[in-house]
Amino acid sequence: MVNHTSVAEFLILGFPEFPDLQLPFFFLFSFLFLMAMLGNLLIICIVCADRHLHVPMYFFLTNLSALDICSLTTIVPKMLAILLSKDYDISFWGCILQMYCYTICVCTEFILLSAMAYDRYIAICNPLHYLNIMNKRACVILAGGSWIAGLLAPLPANVIVSQFPFCDSNVINHFFCEIAALVKLSCSETSIIQTMSYIEGLFVVFIPFLLILTSYMFIISSILKIRSSKGKSKAFSTCSSHITVIVLAYGTIIGVYMNPGAMDSADPNKLPIAMYIVTLPLLNPLIYSLRSKELKVALKKAIMKTH
Repeated sequence: MVNHTSVAEFLILGFPEFPDLQLPFFFLFSFLFLMAMLGNLLIICIVCADRHLHVPMYFFLTNLSALDICSLTTIVPKMLAILLSKDYDISFWGCILQMYCYTICVCTEFILLSAMAYDRYIAICNPLHYLNIMNKRACVILAGGSWIAGLLAPLPANVIVSQFPFCDSNVINHFFCEIAALVKLSCSETSIIQTMSYIEGLFVVFIPFLLILTSYMFIISSILKIRSSKGKSKAFSTCSSHITVIVLAYGTIIGVYMNPGAMDSADPNKLPIAMYIVTLPLLNPLIYSLRSKELKVALKKAIMKTH
């Protein structure tokens, strides 16, 4: 068996099944990438600059934006290089690092969404004690815990994959170093990675989803107890952006990754995955900016200051 050190680099194919669409794909993904980066950077800058937005909900939103920026910069620049200049090669450890950074972003985002659901639960179900419960220390613990859990959860699987012998081929049928694509190239027993992937999914996707579901069961129960329709509408509006982001995140991850045999499929759903990676970070700031009055006011103030 050839040791993995014999593989100095990998070749990432990108989208060879669409030879006539390489340039259109480059312009499309470049535009979406720039818009998503600008949107998330704008959210971070506005929240940091306006003291009225220094509240838990927008603190978590800046963390979500930072995650989106991390996810985009991990994947998209290399994908664009493949589309434009046919720069297929990536070093072995560069590939492992890209794979690990991306899984960190995905894992952290789902855990962070559950922390944001807890914040909305306290805001609606216990409003009188909201600021005492969701103080700065609690927010830092929840956000920091999400990042640490996201950092540690995918570490065992990524370490094991980095030790696999790659003796059959170094050509990755994908547009980035996805863990399933790398596992297919290994000539060793890979069932342990499939098992670890299911366990990882349980802890970073399913359990956060249960926490989100539980939080919103209590939230809906509290909203239904509000007598005035105006009060119900106001309470629901504080959660609508978060609910929309949750539906998008879980809907796409289930559709793309959670189908049976995704790890074994010889033909990955590259276009849906690419759209998931690029468009979700673009939609997050749009959803929050369109539905948040405070964010709209802060944005208008920032625009007025520039003139």
